[in-house]
Amino acid sequence: MPYSSLQQITQQLNSQESRDRLLALLALRDWPTAEAFPLIKQVLNDSSMSVRTMAIRSLAIHTTPESLPLLLQLLADSEYEVRAGAAGALGCLGDHRALQPLMQVFHEDTHWLVRFSAVVSLGNLHDPQAKDLLITALTSPEALIQQAAIAAFGEIGVIESLDVLLPFIDSEDWLTRLNLAQALGNLPSYKSISALKYLTKDDHPQVCEAATRALEQHQP
Repeated sequence: MPYSSLQQITQQLNSQESRDRLLALLALRDWPTAEAFPLIKQVLNDSSMSVRTMAIRSLAIHTTPESLPLLLQLLADSEYEVRAGAAGALGCLGDHRALQPLMQVFHEDTHWLVRFSAVVSLGNLHDPQAKDLLITALTSPEALIQQAAIAAFGEIGVIESLDVLLPFIDSEDWLTRLNLAQALGNLPSYKSISALKYLTKDDHPQVCEAATRALEQHQP
């Protein structure tokens, strides 16, 4: 439903139906941060996990000086969905003060989804200080965490990571090879070009396409 006033949105946020509260949060994306942010804060501890996680994502859309401390506090929440959402939102802020907390989350949190979100966010921060952690993430038994680490190396542009990335060229998981091809496009080197030429002949069409596009990035 269309909302013509913040009063209507506020009423919907107080609805007993979680669907109404979700729709109200969605509507707040189109409102100025100064007006939307106080309402988002009201539902950060909502009884519905869907509402909570959407509110957390909204903190990265409507960024204020309060966004960072609120998200850092949520990293200690008892619900892993909340911790994962907060870790993911921190990367969207682009605030390098989140680097150390995200690294701590990766090392200490026991849920793979939270650790995955932390790795993704470390890539979004484009901070080379995350290099050693990402090398560790490459050894994770979770394929998604490995893939996130490969992608993060590409986001950060750490050329020195090539030696630890290239062994994934023969991974049995095509998504891993896809992430590798995309990352190599941001890591200019003769080693990258050689690997990408190899991947253009991959058995999976999406890997071939990604490798071809990545090679184009290396053209002068």
